[in-house]
Amino acid sequence: MYITLQPWKIEDASLLADNYNNIHIWNNLRDYIPHPYTLADAEKFIACQIELFPTQNFAITNEQVIVGGIGIALLDDVYRMNVELGYWVAEPLWGQGIATIAVGLMTNYVFENFAINRIVAEVFDYNKASMRVLEKNGFYLETVRRKGILKNDLLTDDFVWVKQKIY
Repeated sequence: MYITLQPWKIEDASLLADNYNNIHIWNNLRDYIPHPYTLADAEKFIACQIELFPTQNFAITNEQVIVGGIGIALLDDVYRMNVELGYWVAEPLWGQGIATIAVGLMTNYVFENFAINRIVAEVFDYNKASMRVLEKNGFYLETVRRKGILKNDLLTDDFVWVKQKIY
């Protein structure tokens, strides 16, 4: 397995749309990501990403084949020293360690390329595998927002994981 992070290209839009339309992936995403997710949604997202420098969102690849996605959202105002991390892996590849490697690569990239102090990742309580990925990468559980999110008409806990930059 040779995992790398590569900037999204417009020709990746169909693969992105297909994965975001997988209900098992979408159940772990924020609601601002539409469902169904159209090819036009994917093309618009990728077009916006191409213009950002440094790059904020990447395709996760294994041997040059896209197997997932990972990215950050820059926070602002009093949270401007933080970014929020999000990632997904294509369902047939779950449990193979891909997300663990990708989060490690992304964490190093973010601390090297952005003037921030913390990476924050929020995980829905039913996604224990994602929590383990973060833990393996040195994130610590900062807090649990009890019944803090509403996803699919279900109130559920939101686990907030953090990794701080070591100076």
